[in-house]
Amino acid sequence: MLPGIKQFDLSNRVAIITGGSKGLGQAMAAGLASAGASVVITSRNADEAKASAGQIAADFGHPGIAFEADVTSQDDCERVVSETMNRFGRIDILINNAGINIRGPIEELTLEQFQEVQKINVDGVWLMSRCVIPHMKNAGYGRILNLASTLGLVGLSDRTPYATSKGAVVQMTRALGLELAKTGITCNAICPGPFLTPMNIPIADNEQTKKFIVGAVAMERWGELKEIQGAAILLASEAGSYMTGSMVTVDGGWTAR
Repeated sequence: MLPGIKQFDLSNRVAIITGGSKGLGQAMAAGLASAGASVVITSRNADEAKASAGQIAADFGHPGIAFEADVTSQDDCERVVSETMNRFGRIDILINNAGINIRGPIEELTLEQFQEVQKINVDGVWLMSRCVIPHMKNAGYGRILNLASTLGLVGLSDRTPYATSKGAVVQMTRALGLELAKTGITCNAICPGPFLTPMNIPIADNEQTKKFIVGAVAMERWGELKEIQGAAILLASEAGSYMTGSMVTVDGGWTAR
């Protein structure tokens, strides 16, 4: 393997991917496994988590395990981390991917809906990071990847819960990157644009959405799930060792305009 390519090698690394049973989480988990990592998948749906971990293990030949877990529960987060350490003896990578989106005009949304999005998209990132950091510090190495969004950088109407949560993830990433800068742990965020995930499929055929894709996205198309993998491997590997507190946009040119 050429020296430059070897920096992307994740052999013997262990990665936890929250919300890794489908969509971007599953794609990133598969990407890391393709580079050699063993993956731990969490989801609130036990069957989906097991199916995803099993498929990835079968496809790439690396151990894959699954946990039913709610990232808003501190007990669940601690259990996932503890059992991963018991199984593998290390945690090298955390991808905080679990998230939800509730859309609508502010006057049609409830406070409870707004708070639900913050709890999963923000509290869950903070809790999982807090649980893995002591183990990464002990090892003197770690990679934390947060799934933010282009909507953490720019606005879009009818998205106040989601945009607020992703803006918070952006700032958490910056603050944590600074806090951990001398520990051997990096903390970065990927800011995806419009990917055709299960979360977005319900609005994909909407005429307003189609006009937005053509008008706002320079490439005039949805992102394919595999197109998130390169950024994830970069930030999870030695290749991204001089990056921390960074936002990597994968958005087809949306935020370039």
